[in-house]
Formats: sequence, C-alpha cells, structure tokens
Amino acid sequence: MENSEIERIIQLVLKDYAPEKLSIKSQSSTSTCKDGICTDGLCVIHNKAGVKNIVDEGASRISASIGVDAAGGVEGELARMIDHTLLKPEATVEQVTQLCMEAKKYNFASVCVNPSYVPLCAKLLKDTSVKVCTVIGFPLGATSTKAKAFETEQAIEDGATEVDMVINIGMLKSGMYDYVENDIFAVVSTARRNNVLVKVIIETALLTDEEKVKACLLAKRAGADFVKTSTGFSKGGATAGDIALMRKVVGSAMGVKASGGVRTREEALEMVRSGADRIGASASVKIISAEKDTKKSLEMY
Repeated sequence: MENSEIERIIQLVLKDYAPEKLSIKSQSSTSTCKDGICTDGLCVIHNKAGVKNIVDEGASRISASIGVDAAGGVEGELARMIDHTLLKPEATVEQVTQLCMEAKKYNFASVCVNPSYVPLCAKLLKDTSVKVCTVIGFPLGATSTKAKAFETEQAIEDGATEVDMVINIGMLKSGMYDYVENDIFAVVSTARRNNVLVKVIIETALLTDEEKVKACLLAKRAGADFVKTSTGFSKGGATAGDIALMRKVVGSAMGVKASGGVRTREEALEMVRSGADRIGASASVKIISAEKDTKKSLEMY
C-alpha cells in the first residue's frame, strides 16, 4: 500500500473520530480483585449480571482463565462464548490440563495457550467441539517474518485451529508498512491453507491513533479475520475509543476484539456498542458460574 493512500484514509477516518465526545474511561489490563479481595464489587468475577449483559448486547466471545470448578453451574449458552485462556509464562502442564478439562466439561469455545502446549491441548480435546488457539510472535511481535510463518505452520501441525499474531510494532512506527503487511500476510497465507482463523494483535497502548489506523488497514489488506487491541502484557488494555476507531477502519468485513480489563457493566457495554465482536475480560471464568464469593484471585489475558 502506498504511504500517501494510507495517509489519505487516516485523515478520512480521524475526521469523524472524537474521543472526547464518547465519554470513555480507559480499561485497565488488571482486575479490581487483588489477593482475593474485591474493592468495589464491580469486577467481572462478582458482576455476573454485567457480563451476561455484554453477551446480550452482541459479544460473541469472552476470555477467561482456569478455576471454574470452584463455582457451581455454568450456563451452557454463555459457556459456548468463552475463550478459555492461559498465557502466563509460568503456566504448568497441570494448569494447562486443568484448563482443557474445564473447557471440555463446560463446552467452552476454545482454549488459548502458548505454542508449546498446543500438542497437549489438541490431544486432550480430540473429538470435542473445543478449538485450540495459540499465539504467534507473542508477546512482543518482534520476531522475523519467517519465524512467525514457521511458528504458525508448526502450531497448525500440532493441532491449533486459531492463531493470534502480534504485529511488528517497531516496523510500523518506522513507517515500514510493506514489511508489516507482508509480516501479517505470511501468517494469514499459512493459516488460510489450513482453514485456520487469524487475529492480529496491534497493541493499541503503544500506538498513536494514526498508527492504530495504519495497523488495521494493513491487517485488512493482508486478509486477517480479526484485529485485536492488546496482548495483555504491555502497559494498557483496550478502550472503547480504540474499538470505535478500529471498527470504523475495518468496517463490517472483519471482527474486532477488545482485549483488556472489563471492570464495570457500563464500560463493557460501551466497548460492545463501539463495535467489539469479542471481549477479553481480565478475570476468572467464574463470571459465567453461579454467583459465589471466592478467595482466589485469577488473572488472564
């Protein structure tokens, strides 16, 4: 894509983008629950009704982590909208196995794990409807294009059916747009040959509004299925303003995923209304379980 064309589209998009008019509060990448204590009762662990409203308003996926068994009865309809996620570097085989067992038991949409755990998850979830998602170039996005393509191919061979790749943020900021587009396309073309879904993480907390527009345009041109705000490992999560901007750029042709903390019903619904198809909530899968106090603090990305 020519730089002049990108700049032209940026101006068209940003002309109608006025964050100050949206009355949006930034989303944190961490829950308000800490060490088992909820400071305001509004986190997604303790606000089951609020999370259900997110889905009722149109979200198709919610991310959550291990620990569902401590709470009771998961609602079937809500469970099928959850990406059951564990991406922490210290995640153990036992924890990933627990993740898969919970996903299988409650019929979650997918598990999302680091690449080394894909074979284990594929084995444990064989003959189930639960998909296996993994991450590519995660969390920095700074590996080479060849490495990302190989990582994608290996992940698919190991059993992955969805991949979330991180763009090369430094190259984007350097104006190397052809590099970034080709980097995304290398993953997309590998995935497409195997009918695997691709979500492109642009790490909005590190980008200007203009750079967010550029990243979304490049992901769209490269044929990705989704654009996603954050890895959960940077300095911030999603904002409804980011979602509104990303949705305006990609239109209805792509999905938009808001990844970051969902602290209140109002903030979550604002992001959905702004155009998010999927929500990544920084909390436990207890959000879809029977309401129950817990002493365990769970993080997820």
